[in-house]
Amino acid sequence: MICAHKIRLHPTKEQTLYFAKAAGIARFTWNWALAEWNQQYEVGEKPTVLKLKKQFNEIRRERFPWTWEVTKNASDQPFLDLGKAWTAFFEGRAHRPRFKSKKRSKPSFYLANDQMELGDHRVWIPKLGWVNISENLRWKGKVTGARITRTADWWFISITVDVPNDQPITRPAAIGIDVGLNRLATLSTGEGFENQKCLSTALKKLRQANKRLHRRKPDSKNREKARRQVARLHYRITCLRDDVLHKPTTRLANSYGIIGVEDLNLKGLLKNRKLARSFSDASLGKLLNLLTSKVEQRGGQVVKVGRFFPSSKTCHACGWKWEEMQLSDRAFHCQNPQCAYSQFEQDRDSNASLNILFEALRLIGLIDQAALDTGSGGA
Repeated sequence: MICAHKIRLHPTKEQTLYFAKAAGIARFTWNWALAEWNQQYEVGEKPTVLKLKKQFNEIRRERFPWTWEVTKNASDQPFLDLGKAWTAFFEGRAHRPRFKSKKRSKPSFYLANDQMELGDHRVWIPKLGWVNISENLRWKGKVTGARITRTADWWFISITVDVPNDQPITRPAAIGIDVGLNRLATLSTGEGFENQKCLSTALKKLRQANKRLHRRKPDSKNREKARRQVARLHYRITCLRDDVLHKPTTRLANSYGIIGVEDLNLKGLLKNRKLARSFSDASLGKLLNLLTSKVEQRGGQVVKVGRFFPSSKTCHACGWKWEEMQLSDRAFHCQNPQCAYSQFEQDRDSNASLNILFEALRLIGLIDQAALDTGSGGA
């Protein structure tokens, strides 16, 4: 199993200059290879990444001697990346490869496992030496490579490690999850996770920073300072949101073996002009992706309930359906006089999560084992 650990670097000014130069050489090599590929393809030839790499090495020492100032991976890996990009394009999995911009593309370059060495809170890079890192590698296994990138004003290294597959621990407990905007997630046990609304909280500062950016003179130092401030704000929002998403998903994956969720139409939700920003801020798609990957990694199972299943309109106890239910109705009222919950108001999201749990267990043939245990916190 391949795992990646992203660690922040603490480079000196000279090392920061080296990173910027290596990222620039990687971008230049990509653009050169893409331009040559397009040119050869237009005249009827059949270019390959190996031919382009050989052609580049033949003229490199005379025309591009400055590419030798950094690690050789900075100019070798873009050819392999371009080959993967064209393969994904021809298979219909990605868009056509595009040229990289110095201003808009994320600076990055690759390091092979034979071009780096890890030490105690440091990493060795060719033609640079040891660079301080904020923490040691979390995974134990064979290091297959690394990629150094810049986000806002900080440099990070993402180290990929081939970790041996451990025998997963069987967790028989099951739970249902209803996601939304009022609460990020509501569990069938009654517990809920608050929607922190990271973007909405920082929206005022972000608007002020964007105004300050667009009022600056183009290509001036003040404009660059304003741009970096906007980038730092965006990065802070991303970190806060990732923290909100990772903690509950890890806890759920460690506690439950079967998790029922809704199969949401995320693209359709984002078409709602009034709620599009709120849905994007909540990042429900990433929440479900993280949950799925972590549960499967631990040997569990995520069961997706159909998007047209009326989880919010149905009473989990008797099955009575509230056809006229509106989005503004936050409490569920069961109108079946024979239902034990007809005299009580149920929380809409809690009732939906219970329905999702029972439907998920029915889909995998375990409905006979579904028995809500509010004392133990599982079903």
